[in-house]
Amino acid sequence: MERKIYQFDDLPTQAEIAAARHANEGTQVQRIGVIFSARSHHNKGREPDFGNRSNVTIARPSTRKELADALVGFAREGIGFLVISGGDGTVRDVLTMGQAVFGDSWPELAVLPRGKTNALNVDLGSPRDWSLAQAIAAFEDRAGGRRIVRRPLAVAKVGEEDPPMLGFIFGAGAFTLGVDAGQDAHKAGFFNSIAVGVTSAWGVVQSLLGSDSNVWRRGTGMELEYLPSGEPMPHSRHGNPALRNLILASTLKMMPLDIKLFGKGQDGIRLLVLDHPRRRIMFSVPAILAGWHPRWLADAGLHHLSAEGFAITLDSQFILDGEHFPAGSYRVEQGPELTFVTG
Repeated sequence: MERKIYQFDDLPTQAEIAAARHANEGTQVQRIGVIFSARSHHNKGREPDFGNRSNVTIARPSTRKELADALVGFAREGIGFLVISGGDGTVRDVLTMGQAVFGDSWPELAVLPRGKTNALNVDLGSPRDWSLAQAIAAFEDRAGGRRIVRRPLAVAKVGEEDPPMLGFIFGAGAFTLGVDAGQDAHKAGFFNSIAVGVTSAWGVVQSLLGSDSNVWRRGTGMELEYLPSGEPMPHSRHGNPALRNLILASTLKMMPLDIKLFGKGQDGIRLLVLDHPRRRIMFSVPAILAGWHPRWLADAGLHHLSAEGFAITLDSQFILDGEHFPAGSYRVEQGPELTFVTG
């Protein structure tokens, strides 16, 4: 899907959406909408199975305009359940476009993990082979179906009126290099958590063996401030104070491969910030990923932080749920509370 975020003047009003939802509240069978991404890796050559139920509408958008139109149609139907069949990028696009449609009245959601990366699904804990029929059954089982509430990151470019992008994993610096390496891993046949492991290992090797001129070690221009206070985030004495090697931010509780990037005490937006890849830290990466977070890490330049929101100015691209977005100044805050049905 295209990278530019569009606004649509023909979206229904929130009152119209609320009226449609209210009209369906008294019905015995709620409407269900499905966004089916035909481009997603594990959707190729397969069709969603929902037992020919009359209350299910399937949309197969290939552009953001088509996605917006599909979501408007779902809202007018008054759907109570929205199923996203695709990877993390598809989820990001649905949430980003859906905020103008659903506002504060989101239906319950479910994710069928069909992409090359499915970090959100790892956090939600649904089976990798979860089917549409199983998701519908979990939604309709009000007593037994599990519900998990998550708030996505809301990433807004400073000085622009476009709505924020909504996603779950924001990263820049060496993280961007890792995502690029992950694309090569996909081409080699590695997907999901295996691709994360392969690219993480490659990044550690480059940071250990390379010189400070190595692209994995040199860092990127980055200014970081807490929101709403405007207080600068800490920077150790190591490396250029105008540079950071890596930033990763997320509201997810569990990461692929059960990597424990974040500390137990972190809440809200959880951040990992690396000032400079000192070899003492890089040699400790296996233990750090297993959850070993001693106090000396911050003095050495690796920070585990929590934030209500933060401002960031970057001189290079950043990644939101697997896609590149341009350098610049952004506000990263917490988006709406969303309820996910899980298996």
